[in-house]
Amino acid sequence: MNSKKIKQIPLDGWAGLKQNLSADAMSGFMVFMLALPLSIGIAKASDFPPIYGLITAIIGGVIVSFFSGSLLSIKGPAAGLIVIASGAVTAFGGEDKILGWHYTLAAITIAGILQITFGLLKFGKFSEYFPTAAIHGMLAAIGIIIMSKQIHFLVGINPSLLKGKEPLELLAMIPNSLVHENPHLAEIGFACLAVLVMLSYIKNRHIKKIPPPMIVLAIAIPLGLILHLKTDGEVSNYALVSVGNIIDIVRENPINANFSGLTNHIGPLAQYVVLFALIGSIESLLTVKALDGMDPFKRHANPNKDLLAIGIGNTLSGILGGLPMISEVARSSANVINGAKTRWANFFHGLFLLIALIVAVPFINMIPNAALAAMLIFVGFKLAHPKEFKHFWHVGKYQFFIFLVTVILTLATDLLIGVMSGIIMEIIVNFIHGAQLKESFSNKGSEVKVTNDLIYLTLAPNTVFSNILGLKRNMDSIPKGFNVCVDFSKTLIVDHTSMHAIHKFAESYTESGGHIEFAGKEHLDKTGLDKNSTLKIKKQNVSN
Repeated sequence: MNSKKIKQIPLDGWAGLKQNLSADAMSGFMVFMLALPLSIGIAKASDFPPIYGLITAIIGGVIVSFFSGSLLSIKGPAAGLIVIASGAVTAFGGEDKILGWHYTLAAITIAGILQITFGLLKFGKFSEYFPTAAIHGMLAAIGIIIMSKQIHFLVGINPSLLKGKEPLELLAMIPNSLVHENPHLAEIGFACLAVLVMLSYIKNRHIKKIPPPMIVLAIAIPLGLILHLKTDGEVSNYALVSVGNIIDIVRENPINANFSGLTNHIGPLAQYVVLFALIGSIESLLTVKALDGMDPFKRHANPNKDLLAIGIGNTLSGILGGLPMISEVARSSANVINGAKTRWANFFHGLFLLIALIVAVPFINMIPNAALAAMLIFVGFKLAHPKEFKHFWHVGKYQFFIFLVTVILTLATDLLIGVMSGIIMEIIVNFIHGAQLKESFSNKGSEVKVTNDLIYLTLAPNTVFSNILGLKRNMDSIPKGFNVCVDFSKTLIVDHTSMHAIHKFAESYTESGGHIEFAGKEHLDKTGLDKNSTLKIKKQNVSN
């Protein structure tokens, strides 16, 4: 049975291109239709020239696909990095967005080199050190920030009126923008948003295969023509996308990163290099990990090789003028759903974007910006969905508190402070639940023992996110297909992040033909209703 499965695994490289040309080309085309408007929208929201959103995706497909450690991921610009990119443009250039863009490209390039270093040093495993509640809180805050700005564009507010506004200010301005909406742009924006919402409830598998952004464009572009947006003097300068000729742009400005004068911006440079490298790497690794579970052939990505690939892509993208790229979750998921077999699907998605940018610029320039705003609002809402808040309340009040602190401080300050606050709060909460300082940062403690036909995975007394690498190393060392007992008898605390990792291991191990059982949890209390809720030692045991 196993040899049959191995034979069915698609070939890689040039042999894989020949074997899976039809499936990968079709999936690449479907992802291209999803990526075209989103790449433009992400670039505009990041205060980058729109064409460079497409150039980023082209680099991510045509070049980075050959280095990728994940066979089914799609590389390109991501909504999750909009906040960092636009923040960098403002920090470096103030009102001068072009100057800010050039300096931001230098930060992206340096971050790319740092990611290459991460990959070579095999740092992929260190993404495990970030607690789940803090990561999800960061993503929810990013979703709120995206919506806070794009709602104004949805109703046709002049972008110049929003310059320099912080997320909380933008949220406070929403009622005023709704009152002073531009009727034509608002009609398009709300129509597109309504279509996206309705499509999310449709279960028909044939309709689900059509990328929602293309349905939106099929409605928005004719509406723009009917409402004469191109000639409406009041809004014509910001109503439609404006993408130049790629051949002329690349010929005139092949190098856009500005490294001169960076010594005058050491503070912002250090901050944004860290943010681009760290947050981009984490988001990529989370996507790659999620795709491992979606891959119908049960292949596993090489996270370190994928970090190296992302670093190469970001270095090249930054030099040429593009956005930071990651392994993007929505496009990658669509790639799997549409039947991709190998890395060539990512290549084809980039190739189709390149062709479109050469031959279809007049069509691209007919896209209303309000339609792009609707797509980004929908993406932002999914990141900050009420279900996320409900889920962490279900996990437990302490995890909900960490999640909420991360969201609020990210909105009130910046991404780095928000995430670091979430991490610190997780450490404090673990101490409240009985974690000990020294053991919480030691990767030793958990162990694997074989007794007859049973493998015991004994958890450390302090099994928390800050020492999870030891646990992961032991879980990875267990051979497939055996009976495994996860023993909690020595533990004082197993935090939410660790419980999530244990259950993911159990699911994967069971799917591969093994058997998992849990034992020795009688002395532990569950702090929430979710299966991944933190386990802590019962009070009576502490007193004893």
